[in-house]
Amino acid sequence: MADIGVGVGVGPYEELTFDAEGDVDGGTREAVARIDATDLVVFAHGWNSDRSTATRLFDRFFAPFPELVGPAVRLGYVGVVWPSIRFSDEPIPDFDDRGALAEPGYGAALDPVTRRALGAFWPGREAELDRVAELLEERPESEAALIEFGALVRELAGVDAVDAVGAVAGGSGLGVGVPAMFAEDALSVFRAFAEALASAGGPAGDPGFTAGGALRALWGGAKEVLRQATYYEMKKRAGVIGERGIGPVLTGLAGRRPGLRIHLIGHSFGGRVVSFALRAVPEGARYVKSLTLLQGAFSHYAFADRLPHDKGRGGALGGLQRRVDGPVVACHSPYDTSLKLFYPLASRMARDSAGLFGFDERWGAIGHDGVQAVAGAPRLDLAEVLRAGLPGSGCVSVDAGSVVRRGGAPSGAHSDVCHEELARVVVAAGRMGR
Repeated sequence: MADIGVGVGVGPYEELTFDAEGDVDGGTREAVARIDATDLVVFAHGWNSDRSTATRLFDRFFAPFPELVGPAVRLGYVGVVWPSIRFSDEPIPDFDDRGALAEPGYGAALDPVTRRALGAFWPGREAELDRVAELLEERPESEAALIEFGALVRELAGVDAVDAVGAVAGGSGLGVGVPAMFAEDALSVFRAFAEALASAGGPAGDPGFTAGGALRALWGGAKEVLRQATYYEMKKRAGVIGERGIGPVLTGLAGRRPGLRIHLIGHSFGGRVVSFALRAVPEGARYVKSLTLLQGAFSHYAFADRLPHDKGRGGALGGLQRRVDGPVVACHSPYDTSLKLFYPLASRMARDSAGLFGFDERWGAIGHDGVQAVAGAPRLDLAEVLRAGLPGSGCVSVDAGSVVRRGGAPSGAHSDVCHEELARVVVAAGRMGR
């Protein structure tokens, strides 16, 4: 029987670790290279509080695989660990040890678990984070305090105030691409997020989650902007780690192990990690055999050759599905409120004439409604895939709402991905089944 990894019940298993700049831990890279397998399933987590949370996710998701693959398949398992964060008021269904978290009813205040996680996520920023925590605890009815909070969050996110103002004014240069949540009037932004929290089913009666005009009611929206600032940072990191980190590592591994079949899996921003790894896959290479996205937190236009609203540009990964010798499968769910509400709200740019309010397809996530603007990309439901399989290549969207449907406010079902049905999708995408 194959050796299993610590905390993971399948094997052989190793973790591949990257820092925020995409540099790989050499020891973990060599450990992965020593895995004896015909097929390697490589899973990148999304937001997580720490390494143990990521490892538990890998353990739960990988558990069904040994019983699903055919006798000719010798699986190896890899968990991609990278610096990310999950606020502890975003529970994972059937996963979190609630006793280890803060007391329920967090409201706008930062619980101790999240405060510690923020310190690890933004090292060296203790003074700013202490002030952020103090303001969220006190929730003063003061415009000046809310404006101060907005400036602190912008600073933590690495957005220069001049760039943000330039973006609002329509100027050129670095301000282009600054999200409106950092560029617009802080009170308007906080009110927009407070209203989104209320529509997502935040705790009734908690002033942090109540929509309306009172200043105290805006602190729930302010906390959500802090949460979105961590997502903004994770989004940037995920692309870097994919393109500069995991992509070159896999290319090197394929060079050392000809014939090894690699299957990429990513949850949330981990979907962005494994997708951006395709930028480092040489054209014509055939070692990436499948790519499966679980509630991917990046644009639904990412693989488009031409954007519907700007025919002169393509998506960030336009056409790169052709570097996968198999299908690119985007599992999505309508019950994922994190991607349905907050991702598009946070992703809109300051130059968007629609401003912060009102849905705009330009900012939709692939984990909300699947692949968009890619010709010939079929749209299937999960039952159909489990019954009849998947296309042999190209992009395909799979509505997984029949299983990805549980979870509370504010993220909904975003983290409800540990299901045997989704493991079966990965096996079908990689042509590994019995």
